[in-house]
Amino acid sequence: MTQITKVKTGSKFEERGSYSRIVAVDNWIFVSNTAGRDPRSNEIPDDVTEQTLQVFANIEMALAAVDATLSDVVFSRVYIQDPKDVASVMEIIGAKFRGINPATTVTCPPLGSTVYKVELEVTAWRGAGKAEVEEITVGS
Repeated sequence: MTQITKVKTGSKFEERGSYSRIVAVDNWIFVSNTAGRDPRSNEIPDDVTEQTLQVFANIEMALAAVDATLSDVVFSRVYIQDPKDVASVMEIIGAKFRGINPATTVTCPPLGSTVYKVELEVTAWRGAGKAEVEEITVGS
């Protein structure tokens, strides 16, 4: 039988929008678009680097709730409000995902509020971080 686990963080936005931070269906883990708001203080840093680091802290906390880590991420979608911030954000994304190398989409759409400089959505497979990986390079 399929096991579905839904994780909430207590965010007022999850309540208003009737969504979960994570929905895990067996080993598939879907993490909602996540902003850099600190769940303890409810504050969001002005600095894009600090926001990006908080985004990862929020995602890592949520993944831990379903016995997963960043190493299990197989796909990410990166939303950056201002194209001028792409290099700064991608430097952190690159450091966090180095060796994991998920498939990734990066785009610069307007976000839900101008206070959000970056948001990240990921899909993970519980156990992917421990799986045997074959890397293939095509083209030169």
